[in-house]
Amino acid sequence: MLSDYINAAMSKAVYEKLEDGSYAGQIPECPGTIAFSKTLFECEKELRSVLEGWIIFKIRHGDKLPIINGLDINKGIPDFRKTTARG
Repeated sequence: MLSDYINAAMSKAVYEKLEDGSYAGQIPECPGTIAFSKTLFECEKELRSVLEGWIIFKIRHGDKLPIINGLDINKGIPDFRKTTARG
């Protein structure tokens, strides 16, 4: 399910060739996901890595993930904010 979600999000990626010939990529449905690289291929790889980190960050902080192409992976994700610190 997670790999399907990542693939769906990556299908929404938007890339732009910059003035210096390098590339920028972002996923508008996942605010804050942006990557830069010299080639389009490397930019896509970097953006996938950024997306994976973004998903982990959102889950750890109990944030809802956007529903992409009908995929809702929010169900069943534990809310880590509700756990208590051991002391």
